[in-house]
Amino acid sequence: MKIHEYQAKELLRAYGIPVPRGRFAATPDEARRAAEELSCRTVIKAQIHSGGRGKGGGVKPADSPDEASAVAGKIIGMQLVTHQTGPEGKKVRRVLVEEASEVQKEFYLSLLVDRSRKRECIVFMVSEAGGMEIEKVAADTPEKIVSCAVHPVVGFSPFQARKLAAALPLSAEQRKTFTDIVRNLYRLFLDKDCSLVEINPLAITADGRLLALDAKVDFDDDGLYRHPEIKALRDQDEEAPLEIEAKNASVNYIKLDGNVGCMVNGAGLAMTTMDMIKMAGGEPANFLDVGGGASPEQIEKAFKILTSDPNVKCILVNIFGGILRCDRVSAGLIQAAKNIEMKLPMVVRLQGTNVDEGRKMLNESGLRFTVAEGLYEAAEKAVALVK
Repeated sequence: MKIHEYQAKELLRAYGIPVPRGRFAATPDEARRAAEELSCRTVIKAQIHSGGRGKGGGVKPADSPDEASAVAGKIIGMQLVTHQTGPEGKKVRRVLVEEASEVQKEFYLSLLVDRSRKRECIVFMVSEAGGMEIEKVAADTPEKIVSCAVHPVVGFSPFQARKLAAALPLSAEQRKTFTDIVRNLYRLFLDKDCSLVEINPLAITADGRLLALDAKVDFDDDGLYRHPEIKALRDQDEEAPLEIEAKNASVNYIKLDGNVGCMVNGAGLAMTTMDMIKMAGGEPANFLDVGGGASPEQIEKAFKILTSDPNVKCILVNIFGGILRCDRVSAGLIQAAKNIEMKLPMVVRLQGTNVDEGRKMLNESGLRFTVAEGLYEAAEKAVALVK
């Protein structure tokens, strides 16, 4: 789960990490009042779940409360396009009105779960080259990024903070502040079940202070049941409608750019199915996993999600029957096809418990099911039906 910058900074502030003073606003009048309260030169920042807002025109300075109101009026309601939103962009519904800071130097600092290592662990990353060009730095000069892995058993140690601080041109006083920031970030990461905490930039201001000028915090969905206060920060306006519907139906759904809709039970099977579609010359339209114990009602909801995507021209169902028996899957497919008046062609590949009974139910249903035995055979048939 993602949250907005203003929400992330409130979390950082609660953990003793220095951030600029700021107020969020949903209207130009609220932006004016926020600027009056701050009583200083401000920056108006669009609040969407995307990076690159500055380059897209979503971050503007304001010298007075009236100018803050005028700038906010232009940003609120705009369709902000960045390199992360895609060409469709995202609608801005609120802004952060924040005190402007005179920046002397910008750094990059983040904390994430590194799943590429043999032992999964939390890793700090820091770079002297912070700011908007950090992605270019990572691609062109990765040696400028220093990382430090935290062993899951040993935990975070003070010497690791000193190692990270040594990678940056900091004074003795700034180094002390930096080590406090790093220690508190790690505490936040563990306490709130985060998957990513990123400060970019972490700036040295003209008066020598260290400030987190931008912040991004993502959370592990599987840990949200422990944190109702975090779950309450969720902004459904920033999520795709079909993904919201999928969450409410307890199925895992991610929209892609192709035209073959996929419904499977298991993340590994979903990846394999998408690979087979591409090998057969097609493009998957989504990743949809109904899980191991889906009911006929959940299967029906999954089909409604698939058929709501206008790009889907054919549906490929690939189910391995274990806990979720093949006959139960077939019953759900038949019920769904009848209830939603399925018009799209559908290829079904079943394997596992009660597979013969499940295939028989589909073949005798009188509906538009194309039954396949092999996975690649199913992918070929689905791609052929699209073409």
